[in-house]
Parts: sequence; structure tokens; C-alpha cells
Amino acid sequence: MMKRKNNTLFQLQFVVKKSGLLREFLAQHEISKTTLTAIKYRGGEILVNGKSQNVRHQLQPNDQVTVLFPPEQVSNGLIPQEGTLSILYEDETLLVLDKPAGQSTIPSRNHPSGTLANFVCGKFDREGILSTAHMVTRLDTDTSGIICVAKNRHIHHLLSKQMAQDLFQRHYTAFSEGIITTPFLTIEQPIGRREGSIIERMVRDDGQYSKTDVSVTAHYRHEIDCFTVIDLTLHTGRTHQIRVHMQWLGHPLVGDDLYGANRDVFPRQALHCSGISLLHPLTKERMHFTSPLPEDMQYYLRQSQQVCGFEKQHNSVNAKQSERFIVTN
Repeated sequence: MMKRKNNTLFQLQFVVKKSGLLREFLAQHEISKTTLTAIKYRGGEILVNGKSQNVRHQLQPNDQVTVLFPPEQVSNGLIPQEGTLSILYEDETLLVLDKPAGQSTIPSRNHPSGTLANFVCGKFDREGILSTAHMVTRLDTDTSGIICVAKNRHIHHLLSKQMAQDLFQRHYTAFSEGIITTPFLTIEQPIGRREGSIIERMVRDDGQYSKTDVSVTAHYRHEIDCFTVIDLTLHTGRTHQIRVHMQWLGHPLVGDDLYGANRDVFPRQALHCSGISLLHPLTKERMHFTSPLPEDMQYYLRQSQQVCGFEKQHNSVNAKQSERFIVTN
């Protein structure tokens, strides 16, 4: 059970079922040692039946344990701002948002303000929520779609564990250049920073393990160029993962000039986070959230002609070469 009122600490409440040490009970409820340290030294408290106790306290059945989490400070570089948020879902622990293309997730040198995180902190400040913006997922500035925000560091910790266990699922829709004829494929190629660039990534042997599932849904022709509509599922969360993997495949995303595509036909990478699925961090209920294609991607489809019964053979030499290194199901 969770509880929060304006200008009060975030708290969780539990009822003890069997006797044991408070430390062990808290560990069973995934309260980390780091969190316990923060509670002890930064203004939190642990109550048993309304009285403050340390972690060596012996619990008895039916005891009520209340964990008061310390207030969280917004970092100096993250200024709370008023702004519009498209909220898909909200409760005491989570905030699920639909981000438009062109808005950054967090502040950077190029985008110090007006980001989603600035607006989230402005909302928290206005509503008396003593927390900062914990961005569980992030999207590139020119990528649209769903972003999940945790309202507390502990909730962020629980959702990060889900991601590490592949329980937090992220689904994308994208347009990629050329024709991909393989209906389903899995790309498992390590990703690292491209030498000489602080932004660009690439597939490289010494990179981090990365895995992306790609499903083909349709082929289209836009003027003289063909493109493929694809659905993607991330199993890891590397920077620019989809963009890098699709470039490596020989089919960069439409509009993604950083990774070899032509931006003249579309003003951004044609990439949209269309769905996420997660276990609620407290109730463990499976939750699903979806977002339709934004208007610019829908317009691009309307201006294109669907190609039906496209020939089985690849017209792309790059696609033929790269297929040998793809694990397919």
C-alpha cells in the first residue's frame, strides 16, 4: 500500500505476516541498502506500529511497517517549468507520457530548458510532490511516443530491475529505407560510440550487447523511393539502438540523416514509441499503454502508395550482405 499527500514524504505501508528482522523484511520488499542509507541520513524514517525503529528490530505477525522515503532534491541543472504534458496514465508511483517529436527528454547543452523533465518537475513542484523527474525510459529529441517516469527513486529502482530482467517491454513503429522482405528478424549486434563523435554510435565488436526484434508489416512507395513499415521490440536500451541496428542492416530509418538516410523526404527519423508494457512496481499487475502514430508519420503514409505482393528477391545489396549476420526466428 502506498500513500502520499501534498508536501509529505512518499511512503509505503506493509503488514507483517511472520516474525523476523526488520532488515530482512525490507529486503523481501526490495528496499535496497542504498535506499536504507538514504532513509537514515537524508530525512526518511521507518516506523513499526507508528514508532521509529532501526533495521535490527524484531517484527511480529500483524505489525504494520511504514517506510517514509526522504525528500528528493531537483538537480541544479533541472529547472522546474510550466508546460504541457500529454498524460496517458498517472498514479502515486508512475507517470506515463506521450512525447511529441522535437522535444528533448532531459536538458542538455543544446536543449537546456523546455524538456519533458523540466515540465515534469514543474508539475511536481506545483502539486507539492517532493521528488525529481526519474526518467525510466528516454527518447531522442526527434523520436515521438511513450515515456515512463517514476515519481520516486525507489520506484525507479524497481522498474530498472524489470528492464534488466526483460519484464519491461518497449515497442516501436518505424519507417526504414528500402524493402525488407524477411518477415521477422532479430538483430544482436554490440553497440558502442563512434570514435571522434560524442553523439553517433555504431556496431562494433567491443560495444555493449544489444538486441532488437524487427517485424515487417507493410511496404510502401513514396514518389520514387520505397520504404518498409516495421514494428520493433527492444530487449536492451542502448543509445540510438534502433537507429544503429537499422543502419547496420542496410535500411536506415527514413529521415535519419545522422545514420545515412535522406532528410529531404521526412524532417526527422521516422520512429515512434508506440507501446510499453510493465508490471506495476507495487501491485505487480501487468499494464499496457499504447500511442497511435503521430500526424507527420500518418501524413507520410497517406502520401505514399502501398506495394502489395512485392517480389521475393532483395533489390538491396546491403540487405543481402547483412542478412548473413542476423539471428532469425
